[in-house]
Amino acid sequence: MPLSTDDVGRFVAARHRLEAIAYRLLGSAAEAEDVVQETFLRWQAADVDRIEVPDAWLTKVLTNLCLNQLTSARARRETYVGRWLPEPLLAGDPMLGPADTAEQRESVSYAVLTLLERLSPNERAVYVLREAFDYPHREIAEILDITEAACQQIFHRAKKHVADGKARTEIDEVAARRIVEEFMAAATSGQTESLVRLLTADAISIGDGGGKVPARVKPFEGAHAVARFLWGLFKPTEAKRAVLGGWPEVYAWTANGDPAAVVVVDGRVVGVMCLEVGADGIAAIRNQVNPDKLERATERFAASDHEEPLFKPF
Repeated sequence: MPLSTDDVGRFVAARHRLEAIAYRLLGSAAEAEDVVQETFLRWQAADVDRIEVPDAWLTKVLTNLCLNQLTSARARRETYVGRWLPEPLLAGDPMLGPADTAEQRESVSYAVLTLLERLSPNERAVYVLREAFDYPHREIAEILDITEAACQQIFHRAKKHVADGKARTEIDEVAARRIVEEFMAAATSGQTESLVRLLTADAISIGDGGGKVPARVKPFEGAHAVARFLWGLFKPTEAKRAVLGGWPEVYAWTANGDPAAVVVVDGRVVGVMCLEVGADGIAAIRNQVNPDKLERATERFAASDHEEPLFKPF
């Protein structure tokens, strides 16, 4: 039986929430869209008149689809070329989801999404549903078919894993722009020491090219090594222009709530450099250059008002 207008409306009303859950679970906007579409197909095939709490039903179906996806994703990532990093989302993207509390903002930060890769699928699901969406343990337990006590244990374990690995300091958009401005001024100055002063002593730089864009598999470690790499990265050459298909421009932005340098060539986002800021400076630089993970960022960039670029190589 075709869905009624009201039934379609119920799904539409839940769509942004479902996308935000799926993105946090999968770290990929494209995969999140796919599982949300599959959830709709299951809603379409269900006897919706017999579903007492549609939101709970939709969340359970979506979460279990994501768990299946995470299990297969682990196998795929064993053959992934280079380092795997999440797909960054630029400020204003509705898939970022709720941002009313510090916990919600932190749960979608690039640093935390990267840390979530270390968790088991169940740990990741419990952490996301509890920390980002404030689901009661009872409801999460029903979604995952586990006991409420087990759910609480999984949450505490997952939260400890995430807390042990993070050094992020929450900052507002004005401060984020200032950090990116200082970072780019130092990175393009030709003086590595000015960049070293912005970095923590144990800073790292990681890139994800997915085998489609050159990106070193082993991270650069230590402030001086990272500074030398960045100085070379932003030094304009004809070879880089040829690879990128034009001269890049760099814009100050936020991605997943963190300061980000967005690299654009002819309106196309070719890189998003997310800066993890700790109390002592920039602790990590995660550079997403895999074109498959930048399509949504390009759409968001095109739809947004943006100021003049911070950097042009000519």
